[in-house]
Amino acid sequence: MTSTPYPLGVTLREDGANVAVYSETAESITVCILGDDGQETPTVLRRRTGHVFHDHVPGLVPGTRYGLRVDGPWDPANGLRHNPAKLLLDPHARAITGEYTWGQAPFAYTLGEPDERDDTDSASSVAHAIVTDPHSFDWEGDTSPLTPLADTIVYEVHVKGFSQLNPDVPEEIRGTYAGLAHPASIAYLKDLGVTAVELLPVHQFVQDSHLEEKGLRNYWGYNSIGFFAPYGPYSSAGDTGGQVDEFKAMVKALHAAGLEVILDVVYNHTAEGNHLGPTLSFKGIDNASYYRLVDEDREHYFDTTGTGNSVNVGHPAALGLIMDSLRYWVTEMHVDGFRFDLATTLTRQDGSAEMHSAFLSLIEQDPTLAPVKMIAEPWDTAGYQVGGFPASWSEWNGKFRDDVRDFWNGADSVLGTLAQRILGSPDVYESSRRSPLSSVNFVTAHDGFTLADLTAYSRKHNAANGEDGNDGESDNRSNNNGAEGPTEDASVNARRDRQRRNLLASLLLSAGVPMILGGDEIARTQGGNNNAYCQDNEVSWFDWANADDALLAFTRRLIELRRSERALRPSWFRQGPESSAKARVGLSRSDGEEFADEDWDNPDARSIAFVFEHDGSASFALLLNAAENGVEFAVPPAPGEAWTFELSSDPEQSYDEASETTIVRGTSFTLLRSAA
Repeated sequence: MTSTPYPLGVTLREDGANVAVYSETAESITVCILGDDGQETPTVLRRRTGHVFHDHVPGLVPGTRYGLRVDGPWDPANGLRHNPAKLLLDPHARAITGEYTWGQAPFAYTLGEPDERDDTDSASSVAHAIVTDPHSFDWEGDTSPLTPLADTIVYEVHVKGFSQLNPDVPEEIRGTYAGLAHPASIAYLKDLGVTAVELLPVHQFVQDSHLEEKGLRNYWGYNSIGFFAPYGPYSSAGDTGGQVDEFKAMVKALHAAGLEVILDVVYNHTAEGNHLGPTLSFKGIDNASYYRLVDEDREHYFDTTGTGNSVNVGHPAALGLIMDSLRYWVTEMHVDGFRFDLATTLTRQDGSAEMHSAFLSLIEQDPTLAPVKMIAEPWDTAGYQVGGFPASWSEWNGKFRDDVRDFWNGADSVLGTLAQRILGSPDVYESSRRSPLSSVNFVTAHDGFTLADLTAYSRKHNAANGEDGNDGESDNRSNNNGAEGPTEDASVNARRDRQRRNLLASLLLSAGVPMILGGDEIARTQGGNNNAYCQDNEVSWFDWANADDALLAFTRRLIELRRSERALRPSWFRQGPESSAKARVGLSRSDGEEFADEDWDNPDARSIAFVFEHDGSASFALLLNAAENGVEFAVPPAPGEAWTFELSSDPEQSYDEASETTIVRGTSFTLLRSAA
């Protein structure tokens, strides 16, 4: 039967499938069908077009387990690591079953002798690819909500952690794609008011041997091995192929509720690690094409990810794999966007980060990907690139996180930078004609303290991770507000309550795209652990039984205000380029006077007033006071009807409409409304 070199991977045909695998250095590639008895049925790919081995493989039908054996030179000093004794994953596998048994078998070299090839067969110790039927799922006309960025509110959440302990979700589907798609889960998200879920990694990932030795598991999933395969253990249908349709059903259910699905994707590295890591897929197929090697020492890997390797985005094979994966998740899995882990690494073709790298250029011109939400984590271990991505991208704005935390903790001389963050970071984006929508604002994310812990701990408490407290960030800009950890001190708890509301309000009343860390709205705690990547347990899972219902109601109100009032979600700095000269945002000192240059440098200045306006919307005055003492604010002139009280982090805040001033308590905010 005729065979073609494209598309790569498995393409179902009559009586089998076309299989195509890229390798510049292999001498032969064999597809091995795996029977239930452990026996292999091998088919050598006889044809080669360019650097693609391909052939028709009979018997390769939906539900079949298979792997690849790649023969070729073993010469680690020159970056060649072929070993046919190792059963490898197809880089384009749509589903993956099983996990890894750590020991000698998954390693292509003899442990302790990294240059000596090991011929232990790995088939029984590694995960296997599964053939899937792309036409088995009925989307029933599913379409993306296509929520404009200006209206988007992102909810960063873990598939398992969200529903694992939720009593309103049936026990048999808790912690799964089906659990997130359950009506109780969707009702919660809708009531909260967010518009998109950003899922921590769902690409198939590998459990780390060093964690398993400690009785821990990789929870976050930043250890990818399958860029097309949804993680099997998150499926209530098991990992033998049903995970694909269950993922699709989740997306369809979320779309039906008007919720977009954004994937946190890890294309910057894989689970194969450095020169001492296992050989699971790419390393044994074409090591130098898929990974960046050190130019003068090709046995070792050029690493800007901190994981041991970096994907070689300067090579067409690696770039093509990433692009094929992105298009697959959009066209076949119907996702609405991507957040790229350590995105700066993906722009490093020759070592330095490049605005016009091949990776960014390919996405920009691709008709499938150009309309999709693209969000960069704009840094890696070699550089910080906030503001360095194209205008069509948004970025996790780490400056927003740091400056908002500093302001509410009473740091000196941060009022000016705080004002920039509230306005959408024009100091970062305006000069390059990028809008506030380039900024994904966040105060907390999966990596670091939760909101509750940010206000309850002054230092990390990571002993449970088994690294003697050496893991996780030490500079957290956190504040325990008077006691370390849980306390019965009413004054400490009251201050923590105010600070949590202050931080949420700063996030949800600022220009830009807000991202809430899932669980912050119910005061989810990790007990002071700020690096819970290996805590697949109650440390990380949502504790629904102890949810802070008052904080949840407060968060819902903030989101409702943002979504209903256009003045609270501007899409341009100060004023739109098509608008009149009328200022849309006004700033003033607490005494009502305009800021002079020297005011921004005043280390004691910790209060500021904003007025937000927009045609057809109510106007709002946001009064922020990070000082320890109460501050009397001169109430700005109302743009419309007289100001009325809207919201405050101070439960005792009052407002006299007849007065020209109002006192805002120490470390609190007050929001006033002027009807149009």
